[in-house]
Amino acid sequence: MMITSIDTSLIDWSRAQFALTAIYHWLFVPLTLGLGFIQAIMETIYYKTGNEFWKQTAKFWMNLFGINFAIGVATGLILEFEFGTNWSNYSWFVGDIFGAPLAIEGILAFFMEATFIAVMFFGWEKVSKRFHLASTWLTIAGATISALWILIANAWMQYPAGMHFNPDTVRNEMFNFWDVALSPVAINKFFHTVFSCWIVGAVFVVGVSSWYLLKRRSRHFALESIKISVIVGLIAVLLSAWTGDGSAYQVAQKQPMKLAAMEGLYKGGNGVGLVTVGFLNPAKKNYQDNINPFLFNIQIPKMLSLLAERDRNAYIPGIVDLLDGKYITNNNTIALSASEKIAKGQLAIKALSDYRQAVKDKNKEAALQARTQLDKNFAYFGYGYIKNPTDLIPPIGLTFYSFRIMIILGVYFILLFIIGLIWIKKNKFADARWLQWTFLWTIPLAYIASQAGWIVAEVGRQPWAIQDILPTNASISQLSTSSVQVTFFIFLVLFTILLIAEIGIMVKAIKKGPNLEDK
Repeated sequence: MMITSIDTSLIDWSRAQFALTAIYHWLFVPLTLGLGFIQAIMETIYYKTGNEFWKQTAKFWMNLFGINFAIGVATGLILEFEFGTNWSNYSWFVGDIFGAPLAIEGILAFFMEATFIAVMFFGWEKVSKRFHLASTWLTIAGATISALWILIANAWMQYPAGMHFNPDTVRNEMFNFWDVALSPVAINKFFHTVFSCWIVGAVFVVGVSSWYLLKRRSRHFALESIKISVIVGLIAVLLSAWTGDGSAYQVAQKQPMKLAAMEGLYKGGNGVGLVTVGFLNPAKKNYQDNINPFLFNIQIPKMLSLLAERDRNAYIPGIVDLLDGKYITNNNTIALSASEKIAKGQLAIKALSDYRQAVKDKNKEAALQARTQLDKNFAYFGYGYIKNPTDLIPPIGLTFYSFRIMIILGVYFILLFIIGLIWIKKNKFADARWLQWTFLWTIPLAYIASQAGWIVAEVGRQPWAIQDILPTNASISQLSTSSVQVTFFIFLVLFTILLIAEIGIMVKAIKKGPNLEDK
């Protein structure tokens, strides 16, 4: 893989364009998965009871699901095309592996959704209740399976497994599909993401239903929708906390630099505390200086060690430790410094060049020596493209604060859903206007929490496109910076128009209300 000098502004604009597309796409996906699950529960109740009320209730939420689903598909397609247009080196280097989950997603999940979604929307009076219910659940299952394969692909970028490098093709190739599909990072990421989507769906339904109560409309419809959604929301947020703990553990094991950025941890040690609330010191510019990284922080003693290693006294490396190396890991090995990893990476890159030249010259002995050197150092291949050890530090402020926003809002959701469940059980929700307003204004907070989680996952692993194997600066296409800038602003305008259109259509549908007698 030949990487020439690339304008850093091209890297920044390519990343910005991909981030823009991903952020907009993720505005639609959580509601698709969350609202779809809730509407399927409502239709199941209709199937069990035969009560026409539940049919109309399910159809109302299904209409909002359809509006959101259609626009989400459009942004998702653009996102996948960008791998080929803006990240061609990445696609070439790992296309045999990364492409497999995306191909399965397209063949299995997408066609599964496309097959049954038409029945779900237009088959109410044309097929049996049982077949229609099955179509609804299969549509939601298809959307969830679609998320599964995309998240498997993303998890592989965080933790590349089940692969080997072929120096003859200069590509990574899959040798164990199940190592890719069932890696602990992928499993945790999938469940954590899906449960977080259920939270968004539950908050959306309770928030919209609360609006009806505030307007003194469709009271019965609103309260019944709230009963289901607060239960779904509470279960989802508790499961999300559990899987989030599993995801954080995997980060500690596989991406210690991301963990250090999440905690603003510069100097590690044994029995490290967890920062619950803190403000980073903007004067902290150099990881080697003696400036306190925090202006203020509150910690839970030894909690980070416990969560990261399941041992209250375990050693947790900080940014300084990870760059300087030489510390004893919890596996009783001596950690390499960033400079040593960079040197090994450069050896691997040179060995690849020497191998290909030896093969071209038909020098088997030289090819064997170069291949041995390459295999010995390939684990650090990506470090060979890193110019300075400090380039290995991700944006600490964005990662640190995004993580705290996600956690704080998660705790808030737990408390809010508990209160909502108690109030609905005691038949007090309909009169609690303060609670109705709270849920209504919590809708944007659910989206903020969801976006914050992805910022932690993706910004926190910079500078890597694939952890330790390929950095972002070696992944992009040889394009003119101006062309990326133009498409960035085209997408910005296009996506913003789509978002405004979706909100407008959904607000109109909500104002119209369900096809039920106003009670």
